[in-house]
Amino acid sequence: MACEATAYARAGLIGNPSDGYFGKTISFIIRDFSAKVTLYENAQLEIVPSMEDKSQYAGMRELVEDVHTNGYYGGIRLMKAAVKKFHDYCVSHEVELPNVNFSVRYRSTIPRRLGLAGSSALVTATIKCLMDFFDVDIPKALLPNLILSVETEELGIAAGLQDRVIQVYEGVVFMDFDRDLMERQYHGIYEELDPASLPPLFIAYRLDLGEGSETIHNNVRQRWIDGDPKVIDAMHDFASYAQETRELLVAGRGMEIGPLMDKNFERRKTIFRLDPRNVEMVEVARSVGAHAKYAGSGGAIVGMYYDEDMRMRLADAMARIGASIITPRIESV
Repeated sequence: MACEATAYARAGLIGNPSDGYFGKTISFIIRDFSAKVTLYENAQLEIVPSMEDKSQYAGMRELVEDVHTNGYYGGIRLMKAAVKKFHDYCVSHEVELPNVNFSVRYRSTIPRRLGLAGSSALVTATIKCLMDFFDVDIPKALLPNLILSVETEELGIAAGLQDRVIQVYEGVVFMDFDRDLMERQYHGIYEELDPASLPPLFIAYRLDLGEGSETIHNNVRQRWIDGDPKVIDAMHDFASYAQETRELLVAGRGMEIGPLMDKNFERRKTIFRLDPRNVEMVEVARSVGAHAKYAGSGGAIVGMYYDEDMRMRLADAMARIGASIITPRIESV
C-alpha cells in the first residue's frame, strides 16, 4: 500500500502573530507552493532524505549556501518527530497499529525560512499520510493540535496553531483562540470564509532573508510569559484587527481591509526587531499605493492592491529590490 498527502504554504492575512497568545487571526492557503509526502510499505521503517537534508558538498562555499537557504536542519527531524507524535497519539488513545513498516519521503517547493509555513506543511503532510496509511481518524478540529505538538513539544520550537489550522482546513479561515475556549474544548473557533470575499492579494518574498521562526519568536514569547504589558497589549490589538477584518469580509467589504493590514505591521514594529530588508518590501508596496504586512515571521509579505495598473507597478518596484511577487492561488482548480 502507498499513499501521498499534500500541505500548502500559507500567509497570515491579519492578526498574526497573536495565534500563539490566545488571539485571533485570518489565514489563507497558497497553492502555488506545497510539501508532498509519500509513504509506502517497506521491510524497515525508513525516512528518506531529500535534497534539503544533503550532507555531501562540492566545497565549503556550497555548504555555506545550503546552510543559508535551509538552515542547519532539513526535513528529517520534522518527519521523525511527526512519526513519534503520531505513535504517541495512537498509544494514548488506545489505537492499536498493525506491525507494518514503511518508507516515507518528501519533496517541497515552499521557499524555506521565509515565514510561509514550510516546516508545518511538511509535518501536516506527514501526519495526513500516516493517518491514511494506518486508517486512523483524528477529529479535524483537534488535528492541528497534534501537528503543533510535533514542533513545540518534540523540537522545542516556538509556534502557534494558525499555520496548522489553515493547512488542515485550507481555503481562508478566521480563527479565534480564546483562552477559555481552548482550555474547555482544546481548540478554537475555526470559521471558513469565502475566498471570493478577499480583495486582490499579492505575496512578495526575498530568498536572501531566510531566518527560522524559532529565532524570531523566542524573545517575545518569554516577555509574554513574564507578563510584559507591552506585548500583551499588542496581542490584543492584533486580535482586534482580525475581528474587524472578518466583519468586513463577511459584509462584502473586502476592499476596505488594507488600512488594518498596515496597522498590523506598524503594531508589530513596536514589539519585534525587524530586518530592514523586510521593512523595505513593505515600504516599497506602500510606495505604489498598496497595503502590506508580514506573511509570517519574515522574508515574505502579504498585501492587497486595487487594480491591474497598481499590480504592474508593484511588480516592477519589487523587482528593483530583488523581490519576487506572485498572485496567490487560494482555491483548488
